[in-house]
Amino acid sequence: MYWLVALMSLAIAGLLLTGLYLEIRPRATLRIPAWFKPALGAQLVVFVGAQLGLLLLGVNEVMAEETAEVAGTVSQMSTGMGLAILGVGVPTGLSTIGAGIAVGPIGAASLAAVMERPEALGRSLIFLGLAEGIAIYGLVMSILLLNRL
Repeated sequence: MYWLVALMSLAIAGLLLTGLYLEIRPRATLRIPAWFKPALGAQLVVFVGAQLGLLLLGVNEVMAEETAEVAGTVSQMSTGMGLAILGVGVPTGLSTIGAGIAVGPIGAASLAAVMERPEALGRSLIFLGLAEGIAIYGLVMSILLLNRL
């Protein structure tokens, strides 16, 4: 089980270093070698495979393990419970990413519209608020899921 965690950690480190390399180097001087794209694909496959392995092994472990409660607190944190807590954060993370993707173009378009017609400020704020609401829905879902654990 620990080898999956190490494999996933190495895959994450490789993806982060690749992202930093692509972000720091200017696009004009960027020459990507022929082996770069398949290596990036292999890192993604290793990462997803390690995550699925952790999920499957964690689910098996939490199903087989009995929880010992003493005075209302769990005495030991299992891998399955840790994965469940990470899974609670997924809706918040994904909805925040979605809200960020939505707010960018809406904010730029509303700024342009307000500069041309100042009376359009109210409508543009409504659209911007609707895009921000996506993140709030994800937060509410995470809170509801956290209460179920």
